[in-house]
Formats: sequence, structure tokens, C-alpha cells
Amino acid sequence: MSQHVHKMIQDGIRGGMDYAQYISMMNDLVTRGQTTGTDQSEERIANTKLNAHRIRRIEKTTTIPEEMLRVFHKLPEKQVWLVLLESWCSDGAQAIPILYKIASAAPKIDLRLILRDENPQLMDCFLTNGTRSIPKLIITNEEGMIMYEWGPRPKTASKMVAEYKEQHGKMDERLKKELQMWYNRDGGKTMVDELIEIVKPR
Repeated sequence: MSQHVHKMIQDGIRGGMDYAQYISMMNDLVTRGQTTGTDQSEERIANTKLNAHRIRRIEKTTTIPEEMLRVFHKLPEKQVWLVLLESWCSDGAQAIPILYKIASAAPKIDLRLILRDENPQLMDCFLTNGTRSIPKLIITNEEGMIMYEWGPRPKTASKMVAEYKEQHGKMDERLKKELQMWYNRDGGKTMVDELIEIVKPR
């Protein structure tokens, strides 16, 4: 990792929000009828409002089994989980409360949230695919060196999107509803399983 990238990550960690700050920002956006980023379209503002509701619901209803949480609790070294996201991104609304529950149960995880559109350098460095998919999770050690990268949309959900786009050419409201139904049924299990595979000692 170059010195430039290392500095970007360290700056991102220092400037990142914790979960409480992110929730406060979301509530403020809903009150003001706005969203993050330069695109203040009605669709993105509506998605931000919906996502604020989703985050509250997932935080209340999702329970991560103790045996899964123990894996994160036993991490051998401190990790910073830096998440690039935006308020209007529904995948972020599904992922953030679950990442928060994990970090809250693991003394060696520091969860930091950073807005993609406020950090174009990080975006250009880490969101390199054609769709600029978010959220993006960058797991670093205490010195800010990258240990893992992961996109917190589970592989199952990504496969659903890819197959649907192959058949229909683009994502539409029907697919969004199917995805939401899958997320609701899954309850974060797939995402936590994937994270355990990434971080557990080999």
C-alpha cells in the first residue's frame, strides 16, 4: 500500500463518524427533507427517509447469535472498520445496524462511517467497478494498514441483482422489492457469515 493511500485511509478514519453521529445525521436529513451528496433528487431524498426507518427497524429486530459474536469478540488485534456509504443507499441501511451490533460486541473493532461523496479520493481508490457500488467496508489494523476489503451487500443479493439485470437490463422497483424481502428473511445472517469467513483466524 502506497504512502498516499495509507494517508487517505488515516484521514478517513480520523474524519469518520461513529454510529451515533451517523444516526443523528440521518434524523437531521429526514427533518430537513434532504440527502447527502450533490444529487438532491426527490428519489434520493425519499430513499434517505426510507433508510432512516429501515435502520431503526433492523436495529430493533435483528439479533446476531452469540456464537457468531464470539468470533468477533476474540479478534487477536484491534481493527478499524471504515465504511464508505451514502444515506440514500439501501444496502447501507441494511448493513450499518448489523455492523454496529458486531462492533458493539467486539472491544477490538472501531466502526467509522464516511460519506462517499465527501471523499472523492477514497471513492476513486476503492470503488473501482462500473457501478461504484456502496457501501464498501475497508478493514484496517491499528496502524491503518489494509487487512481486508469487502462490499457489505451479501453475495446472494449481488447474484440476485446480476441475474435480474441480465434478464431485464436494469434494476427496477420489482427487483428492489424482491431484494428487500430477501433482506428481511435473511435478517443479516448471510452478511455476518461472510464477515466471519473474512476475519476468523486461519
